[in-house]
Amino acid sequence: MGFEELLDQWDLVCEHRGLNKLTSTLFFVGVLVGAVIFGYLSDRFGRRRLLLVAYVSSLALGLASVASVSYVMFTITRTLTGMALAGFTVIVLPLELEWLDMEHRTVAGVLSSMFWSGGVMLLALIGYLIRDWRWLLLTVTLPFVLGIISMWWIPESARWLLTQGRVQEAQSYLLRCARINGRPVGKDSLSMETLSKVAATEQVGRRPSYLDLFRTPRLRHISLCCMVMWFGMNFSYYGLTLDLSGLGLTMYQTQLLFAVVELPAKLLVYVMVRHLGRRPTEVGMLVGTALTFGVQLLVPSETKSWRTALAVIGKAFSTASYTTAYLFTTELYPTVLRQTGLGLTSLVGRLGSSLAPLAALMDGVWLSLPNIAYGGLTLLAASTALLLPETKQAQLPETIQDVEKRSALRSVHEEEMRN
Repeated sequence: MGFEELLDQWDLVCEHRGLNKLTSTLFFVGVLVGAVIFGYLSDRFGRRRLLLVAYVSSLALGLASVASVSYVMFTITRTLTGMALAGFTVIVLPLELEWLDMEHRTVAGVLSSMFWSGGVMLLALIGYLIRDWRWLLLTVTLPFVLGIISMWWIPESARWLLTQGRVQEAQSYLLRCARINGRPVGKDSLSMETLSKVAATEQVGRRPSYLDLFRTPRLRHISLCCMVMWFGMNFSYYGLTLDLSGLGLTMYQTQLLFAVVELPAKLLVYVMVRHLGRRPTEVGMLVGTALTFGVQLLVPSETKSWRTALAVIGKAFSTASYTTAYLFTTELYPTVLRQTGLGLTSLVGRLGSSLAPLAALMDGVWLSLPNIAYGGLTLLAASTALLLPETKQAQLPETIQDVEKRSALRSVHEEEMRN
């Protein structure tokens, strides 16, 4: 029993084997669409509410997948599950960072990413031990119950509440946070009057939209650069994944290798981001990824051990760039559009990953062409990342005006330095 049983059960073999690929493709289409939907809705209705929706939807749709009685039902439920799972990718990290000070943002961003790698390792083990697809799906779905229970303790973002003018709710969460941390609260620091003044400067006058990401010069610059960066990063990331998948390892060995490679890469990210900053780290990791593609052009295809080593090194660089990009992008966007911006960049990134397998087919034209395409776009992403502002030791922007003001102040400072 196992994955092969699923193929046989619904006749996904021989002339119908393409339907198996269709299911995987539609799952990632669901992730792509879900990132856009959850990004917009969580900026409009709140992070906590949409995170709960993601948990409940993932649980319900996961159980529906387990109970599937036909290929059509299975494909539909997996596509919708992909949409629900996308909610976690665009909500969890921003919600964390909106509750943290500058000192702890780095460790939170990297630590969250390391838990992801731990989950990938655990999935490889569970997949190896549980070969029946229904029991496997049930096993990876049930932990969402714990996630739903945990929502009792997860607060809404006080930053987001203030931008919505919901001062009393923000005060309640902030006072609870101060009490849990054992921090003394000054007489006026968290008073309704003080918070109302903050809210008055940060409150948005209308609902956020994706067009807001392009209305003002600085935000437009950030959005376009992040889109190019995420496209190239995802394109190379999945290109390396395909490279490793074609090295003759089993599905479980490949999954485990991915996770093992990621852990030291993310520790390196923590050190570099903390001491060098977000931008140099992102650029360095992308350049490192591109170089591995370049070196692969010089290594004969017959030397399997060298090509495996290069693919693993490239995967480490690519994973490090991915981890840095999530932290970097989250810090670049203002609170009122943070989820929307992350949803847009995730969408463009998924487009890059969906084109990666097509680039691999170019080896029929010229054997080196896929590596040139992967490396070239990764260098473009690195060059674009250089154009983004550094966010190390910077306060998270709350409004669009905050982003534009920082740009103006930076321009004045650079002009003074030149003079």
